[in-house]
Amino acid sequence: MTVLLTVDGLHVCFQETVHALRGVSFTLGKGESLAVVGETGAGKSTLALSLVGLVQPPSASGSIELDGQELVGASPDELRAVRWRKVAISLQGLPFNPVARISDQIAEPMREHLGMSASNARRRTEELATEALLPAPLLDRYPHELSRGERRRAALAMALALDPELLVLDEPTAGIDPPAKSALCRRIAELQAERGFALVVITHDLSDASRLASRCLVLYGGEVMEDGPSDAVLTRPAHPYTWALVNSYPVMSTTKDLRPIGGAPPNPRAVPTGCPFHPRCSQAEAICTEQRVRLAPSRGREVACHFGGLKTLLSARTVSKSFGSVRALDEVSFEAQHGEAVGIIGPSGSGKTTLARILCGHLEADSGEVLLEGTALPRSWGRRERSIRRRIQLLMQDPWDALSPRLTVEQLVREPLDLSVPPDAEPEAMVQAMLERVGLPSSGSFLQARTHQLSGGQLQRIALARALITRPKMLVADEPTAMLDPSEQARVLVVLRELQAEEGLTLVLISHDMAVVRKVTDRIVVLDGGRVVEDGPSSDVSSIPRTETARRLVDAAGHLNRPSAVATTPDADRSGTS
Repeated sequence: MTVLLTVDGLHVCFQETVHALRGVSFTLGKGESLAVVGETGAGKSTLALSLVGLVQPPSASGSIELDGQELVGASPDELRAVRWRKVAISLQGLPFNPVARISDQIAEPMREHLGMSASNARRRTEELATEALLPAPLLDRYPHELSRGERRRAALAMALALDPELLVLDEPTAGIDPPAKSALCRRIAELQAERGFALVVITHDLSDASRLASRCLVLYGGEVMEDGPSDAVLTRPAHPYTWALVNSYPVMSTTKDLRPIGGAPPNPRAVPTGCPFHPRCSQAEAICTEQRVRLAPSRGREVACHFGGLKTLLSARTVSKSFGSVRALDEVSFEAQHGEAVGIIGPSGSGKTTLARILCGHLEADSGEVLLEGTALPRSWGRRERSIRRRIQLLMQDPWDALSPRLTVEQLVREPLDLSVPPDAEPEAMVQAMLERVGLPSSGSFLQARTHQLSGGQLQRIALARALITRPKMLVADEPTAMLDPSEQARVLVVLRELQAEEGLTLVLISHDMAVVRKVTDRIVVLDGGRVVEDGPSSDVSSIPRTETARRLVDAAGHLNRPSAVATTPDADRSGTS
């Protein structure tokens, strides 16, 4: 493919303090399509403006070559010759002149650059409007007389006026209704196929990115985090930020509740050292805070991560366990990535609780192994081994069995701290903060209450606070809501989901209830007879199960059947027989 656009080490800094772009590099071939995605403040619109030469030194440095011509530092005359002919942009703000008709504004590039007569410009304007799905009668209106979707189409027609080789669309569908958005996306794709221009789509809408671009570039803090084929980046993200971004986006193909990215985007005036995403990353280590990361090949795309992308936190490999003649687990294998929520589901006796106890080191497998970040889970209980085991915590099904009746609430939550936290810590403040996070009182008589004085939901949240007080990497929750009423179950699940998102916690949720698991997890592993019979995305396993076991679990999940539309009251019966 012939290269049309080369961006190399592009830095943009406004007012000497606001670092909008930091070393962005990529290439784009003729006729290729690229989507640039990321949160607000990632630098997307700044990149769009830079690609048409609207950001220049001293704010910009680096290189932008368009078909061999350098745009950074180019003169106004050079840029005027390039814009509209070589590269055109449709801006997010739709900056139409409020006192000029739409037809005159679409025609302006043709009159200015081609010297086209008014009649020819009008004829071409009508053709462009048709191509952009804008009804011709709307051309004689003023901008305020058009809907946002109609103005989007007018802006597209204007950008195509001189048949540019590169078209830059900044949020092309923002603010318009879904049917209009789908129609506009289809038309843009058709126009690109017909005209052969290269396309850069700046968007926060991941569905637009997947529909309009074959490649996807992910920006964060002004840096490229991931660059690769759209179908891979948006469905099998490699970088932790991309994974978090995809999980926060609502789509019909997922059943899990939305999960926002913990923390806040970086301040462009004080971007963190090292990897800019490390303050919000669940797998960050010391190298992430100290050493800046560069794009490197990983998993079929370019990824800016010291570890090549998402790390596998826990891996169970051919784990087997028998109790006498009963084979509880038979070569069970699965993985859980950093920050992922995995559901382990199956009928009673399928081996779920046995697996949970083995994952936490409470039970030893007969064969196979459990790896934590690539290292086998220790079998001994020495001081060093206990510190490793502490990174995985178990939330048991029955809080009455899990919590000592002799201890107060404060003592129950504080006990893990007394066993592991340095003496100079402030356990009282940590206990209070954790109780507040799980939605329980953090002061007064509640701290002195004992288990027999509390409800099952309160006890389960105390058990959750106790499990998370030492900030483990992973929580294994074994039927944590099975003994709770629906309201308390919902409360515990919401708390668990929020804590998982905020802490970047890896969650393994053991359950027999598909309706619960599908709302909380990213992936579902189905056990039956001690074996893994199905493993896939939660949306797939819970809606189109491939195995009979999963199908039975789906059928047995809670349903609220609506009453029939046809009345069957005695009056209705009488009227039918009269």
